[in-house]
Amino acid sequence: MNDSSEGKFEELINIVKRLKAPDGCPWDREQTNASLLPFFLEEVYEVMESVDNENWEELKEELGDILLHAVFQAAIAEDNGHFSIEDSLANISEKLVRRHPHVFGDAQADEAFHAKQNWESAKHKEKNRQSRLDGVPKTLPALIRAQRLQQKASYAGFDWDEVEQVWDKIHEEIQELKEAQSNSAKEHISEEIGDVLFSVVNLARFLDIPAEDALRKTNQKFTERFAQVEAELKKRGKTVEDSSLEEMDEIWNEVKKHKS
Repeated sequence: MNDSSEGKFEELINIVKRLKAPDGCPWDREQTNASLLPFFLEEVYEVMESVDNENWEELKEELGDILLHAVFQAAIAEDNGHFSIEDSLANISEKLVRRHPHVFGDAQADEAFHAKQNWESAKHKEKNRQSRLDGVPKTLPALIRAQRLQQKASYAGFDWDEVEQVWDKIHEEIQELKEAQSNSAKEHISEEIGDVLFSVVNLARFLDIPAEDALRKTNQKFTERFAQVEAELKKRGKTVEDSSLEEMDEIWNEVKKHKS
């Protein structure tokens, strides 16, 4: 961080302190660490959206909002006597050095996997955790959590050697799902659907593709294509309700062909 960056960061800290002062903003003064969480989560998703759209101007703005939340959270914590933003900065700097012995020490890590493996191993020891899967927040979206659990298992050596083994597992889980459906046991069907999803996420993880990102983009693609189907029906003087599946499917395939 150069002098200009340090000055801008210091300016942001001072602005937040001014907003929280007795003669500052009434809304800002009322906020707590907990009350800010929904707004912070919203900002995180806006960052993700700007990256998906490759909108760098928007990303620049959204990253600023994220920094604001980090400073705001720390300012509230400091007011309550817990810690300061300086403490957080010192903590992350020390942690980055400690967990990168292949950069700041004598350890070896020729590939990204080995670097992350070193990180996970050091983190496990520091936190004195019982399981190598500990530490993945239960409140994470299910796809992200599944992939993080699988990554942690992989870093501990619990992983397939070849992608074909992952495919075999997917086919095995799909077959078990078909069998569960034939028995009409809803609870068992639900379990097997979970297993299928978990195995597909594992394939994404094995191929180094974030499953959550992939599904989010597919959701957006589906939304855009369905809107085009609706638009085409409207041109024909029709609505979804008075159109047949065959007609909608025909338009869908034309839209898909045009986008390919």
